[in-house]
Amino acid sequence: MSARPLRPLPPAILLMGPTASGKTAVAMELARRFPVELISVDSAQVFRDMNIGTAKPDAATLKAFPHHLIDLISPEESYSAARFCVDALAVMADISARGKVPLLVGGTMLYFKALLEGLADLPPACPETRVDIDLQATAHGWPAVHAELAKVDPETAARLHPTDAQRIQRALEVFRLSGRPLSALHAEARNQFPPYEFLKLGLLPSERSVLHARIAERFDAMLSAGIEGEVEMLRAKYHLNPDLPSMRCVGYRQIWEVQDGLAPRSEMRDRGIYATRQLAKRQITWLTNTLKPETFDCLAQHLLAQIEKRVAETLTEKNRTSLS
Repeated sequence: MSARPLRPLPPAILLMGPTASGKTAVAMELARRFPVELISVDSAQVFRDMNIGTAKPDAATLKAFPHHLIDLISPEESYSAARFCVDALAVMADISARGKVPLLVGGTMLYFKALLEGLADLPPACPETRVDIDLQATAHGWPAVHAELAKVDPETAARLHPTDAQRIQRALEVFRLSGRPLSALHAEARNQFPPYEFLKLGLLPSERSVLHARIAERFDAMLSAGIEGEVEMLRAKYHLNPDLPSMRCVGYRQIWEVQDGLAPRSEMRDRGIYATRQLAKRQITWLTNTLKPETFDCLAQHLLAQIEKRVAETLTEKNRTSLS
């Protein structure tokens, strides 16, 4: 008897791109045409009452195109990549069980990476262990500490410079606390693949200057919509401080600094735009160097048609496979 063929994995679509690349608009158009449900991959949109500065879709848009994983927690709380993976996989399983396709859209690249590669189960930081390592480095130098790391975790040591104090310390700390090399823990995480066949789509600008102009227009629109008042409301409603993840979000941090007198108001717009441009630069680096999706020019005239064609090809092929 021939072996029963393995059941094909359900599809899931990842739509990634830097801020102001038009991800949400593309996702909503895909939702008009295909049986998809949208899942937000945005570390800022998880916070309730943070609407303007996160470019969160408005109530009418969310009613027409519901987004999962929006408005999950208070700005007083923290959200992690690990929690995102748990939440996202639960929602994805429900969507797939109903015969639809999860479409994950956003710009928090660490969340995408965690979903695709898994997260290592690492021990938390231990101040006592770190002090011991620091004392060892003070007495003998970081190259000597690096040499010790090479004996217990040669793979990690090989990719670290002998004076990379922060990473050497963490790798040695993990080994001393867990008894296992950091490289082995990361390898285990990479083997925990989620049960989906991912179509990775990336939106990248052919002209950075055009993206920068979009970023400026977007920040100006946030100022006109009242982001300053939004920050004032948040500070009055919640117990916040500038070190919370919510208030470290681009835009919110710059406005907080102005409201606290740490920066002149005349510089607020330029500082906000600059911070957003730096965020976009980091997102593009993540896309090109780490996530490596199929890329599309987000400034192209026929962008939507190109992406719709690619999605249609994938879903048609999946349907054909599932029926064979």
